[in-house]
Amino acid sequence: MVSPKTVVCSIKKRLPTSFGLLACLLFSLSGGGSFAAERAQDAPVGVEYTREIANPPHGLAMHGQPALPPDFTGFPYANPDAPQGGLITYGFNGSFDSLNQFIVRGVAPRGLFDGVLGANVYEGLMQRNRDEAFTMYGLIADTIKTDPERTFLEITIHPEAKFSDGEPIKVDDVLFTIDLFREKGRPPYSRWMQAIESVERIGERGVRMNLGEGKNRELPLLLGIIPILPKHAIDFDTFDRSSLTPILGSGPYVVADVNAGTRVVLKKNPDYWGSDLPVRAGFDNFEAIHIDYYREESSRFEAFRKGLFDTNPEDSPTRWASDYDFPAVRNGEIVLDTYETGTPTGMRGMIFNTRQEKFADKRIREAFTYLFDFQWVNENLFSGAYQRTASLFHNSELSAFQRPVDDAEKALLGSSIDQILPEVLDGTYTPPISDGTGRDRKNLRKAVELFRDAGYVLKDGKMVDGETGEQFSFEFMADSQPQERLALALQRNVERIGVEMIIRTVDSAQYWERWKRFDYDMLQYIFTASLSPGSEQYGRWGQVAATTEGSLNLSGASNPAIDAIIDKLVAARDREDFVTAVRAFDRMIMSGIYFIPLFHTPGQWLARRTRISVPEKTSVYGYQPATWWATQ
Repeated sequence: MVSPKTVVCSIKKRLPTSFGLLACLLFSLSGGGSFAAERAQDAPVGVEYTREIANPPHGLAMHGQPALPPDFTGFPYANPDAPQGGLITYGFNGSFDSLNQFIVRGVAPRGLFDGVLGANVYEGLMQRNRDEAFTMYGLIADTIKTDPERTFLEITIHPEAKFSDGEPIKVDDVLFTIDLFREKGRPPYSRWMQAIESVERIGERGVRMNLGEGKNRELPLLLGIIPILPKHAIDFDTFDRSSLTPILGSGPYVVADVNAGTRVVLKKNPDYWGSDLPVRAGFDNFEAIHIDYYREESSRFEAFRKGLFDTNPEDSPTRWASDYDFPAVRNGEIVLDTYETGTPTGMRGMIFNTRQEKFADKRIREAFTYLFDFQWVNENLFSGAYQRTASLFHNSELSAFQRPVDDAEKALLGSSIDQILPEVLDGTYTPPISDGTGRDRKNLRKAVELFRDAGYVLKDGKMVDGETGEQFSFEFMADSQPQERLALALQRNVERIGVEMIIRTVDSAQYWERWKRFDYDMLQYIFTASLSPGSEQYGRWGQVAATTEGSLNLSGASNPAIDAIIDKLVAARDREDFVTAVRAFDRMIMSGIYFIPLFHTPGQWLARRTRISVPEKTSVYGYQPATWWATQ
């Protein structure tokens, strides 16, 4: 048999872009062709096809096969008959100083390329169906191929795909984007691109990304998320500089106006190329989108009351119960919705920065879990509406909470099982429970014992280092009044055992800058969770991310055993093995005590002006703003 020629562009080391692409193009024109992954009807005689395709060409599922058939007409949670036109305005707390959300520098606004508000300005090769655990369907990619081992991702670009300036999306743009994000992008984009071992140009519209041994089975799907950017409109050398100049995209909207720090206006592109695709049916219904920012949470909420923006997601049970009794709610202009989801609750926590010596000792971190009185906080601050979170994947089959470790998990953990707390292993773990008085003596005594075990002593009412005599002191960094309020509740008990806790509330710009440099002792964060956790866990808990500025490894967790279990998680092929790996990972993180676990709401709360309509069906992941429409 005659083997087909391939066009391989290695990106292990960056060559001048024009040289690399020219070499590939010349080789292609001289007879190089594709290593096809399945026998096509017009396959040339004598070509041997050796790899089995593991997915239909229209979609790719993390586990199993896509739920929707090749001839699907839309996602089940979108209304294909939704009216077009009108305006929606979103309101957020904070500010922004850049429109480039793909780099480390600067703070970018929401809504341009957003997991909640939608891929409005930029698009990836594929579109995620939010009614499946993790399945991607073709968008810019007209066809999708991979093998059972996930050693490659091969796509063809949709013949109609084009950027907002009318220029067609070419193979050169895909290769440019890989190169750009690999060197200039922020995590996790840079990490995903660096995992590509080589790239092949396949004819005029095809690209094949070779992924080595396929250890990261999620990688082909993640590569489908990354937005494709135009080579002709971006300067590679200056891309990583913060700027308020909009970057050209291929999405249904374009940036029409920018008021630095306060407003971004998106206008619908009447020539959007993908409006008739099934993955876009019922999406992108507004003529314009306004994204407004407010410096303070109180002024933001007051703006919502006055009708200055249209929807307000709420996570405070106290405010949900008491602060929505105003005229617009009473007269029906605003409706209060509760959405049930089929996803894990995620983990809201007070995160310890273990890079700081004061929180390097796990006994100290455990002591603080006894100092946070959830029972008192929930009853006195939140009217008893919250539930305690005890797992990264609480309320799902992925959680290890109240589940004893089984033989499959033991085999997966191997010798690292010695790092798992006994109560986490046997399923009896629960966060400390208090008597609800706000000064539970039993929990206070336990905290003092743990400090003493770590070398501290109480002296003159202060918790001091037994050798240096220095009082234990730390700073909690907050960026909102709700965070400050919760920190004050912790501070009451912390000071009772002689620890100094400083609460510092900073503006969003300073908060982000300090976040990126890991310049904090403790802060509050919500680790969202899905039904298909995967490579993002490297960015939250992995060793490389621990030293990568701007990453989501807020705790500084750096443990090879964690990386090893994430490897198992992303390599799992079937659902059973995947669930086993996630539970083992959950036990590892909960045993590390990297945060004080807080609480979660029983569902999604959303205050919505009735002029904004929503589909009857809610996706597994909850409400999807990109499917809403205006009725006035």
